[in-house]
Amino acid sequence: MTLYPVPESVPRARRWFGKLVARHNLACSLDDCQVMISELVSNAVLYGQAEEEWRVRVEWWRMGDSLRVDVHNPGRPTNVRMREAAADDEHGRGLRLVHALADSWSAGPSPYGGTVVSFTMRKAWPP
Repeated sequence: MTLYPVPESVPRARRWFGKLVARHNLACSLDDCQVMISELVSNAVLYGQAEEEWRVRVEWWRMGDSLRVDVHNPGRPTNVRMREAAADDEHGRGLRLVHALADSWSAGPSPYGGTVVSFTMRKAWPP
């Protein structure tokens, strides 16, 4: 899925993901996956940067019994990090939430240029 880097893309990504995987009856929590997608798309919109027009790219696929979701943006991979957010901070909790909900997550250079942040849910597909 390709999205404009605007806040309205966050609920759109969550809805599209829900519709596209609904027929697969995931064994993992759809709600948890949608929360993590929301967080990663929010971060991509907030921190992506390029001189020309750009998009947020969301990909998901099955890897054995695991579900992997990648969110790409043109930001710098070195800027991806978990933070300690103060109680009144508006941002800074998203990656901690992904870390708590996902079986694993990672960040690095995107093959499209920029950054990719991914999460994996093991045993996501029913046997």
